[in-house]
Amino acid sequence: MKAIYPGSFDPVTNGHIDIVKRASEFFDEIIVAVMINSKKQYLFSLKERRKLIEDSFENNKKVKVDTFEGLLVDYMREHNYRAIIKGLRTVTDFGYEAQMALTNKNLYKESETFFIHSQEKYSFLSSSIVKEVYLNDGKLSNYIPDHVEKALLEKIQTTKND
Repeated sequence: MKAIYPGSFDPVTNGHIDIVKRASEFFDEIIVAVMINSKKQYLFSLKERRKLIEDSFENNKKVKVDTFEGLLVDYMREHNYRAIIKGLRTVTDFGYEAQMALTNKNLYKESETFFIHSQEKYSFLSSSIVKEVYLNDGKLSNYIPDHVEKALLEKIQTTKND
């Protein structure tokens, strides 16, 4: 069975990567679906976010990367996907994600959401925290892969020079 793991991934973190690796033990294929969320301002372009994820999973043949805009359920229906993977860090995540799972089920009866709790070492980690730590000269090696840190450095330097 195929499963979709949607998110903004701006940038992809070790927490995201861990959820995908663990999910790939149970599903035949994981589609990491990089979305455009009209409520968010992104540091990385859609193309850049996709590439960072592809590079993160270059040795995992079960993982594919795609992009979409609009409702997740419309994308799922178009590709005949039924399973959604969502990572949970906190009780707050659960409340929000449970609401989204019910909404998705209401809009697309064939969908099922599978929750995977983050490992304790990633339970606080988010893309926003990564950017904040980086902007304040914090150490990122435990939070993101090396290639993402390099891209973040280049992106921040380019932004400062503009």
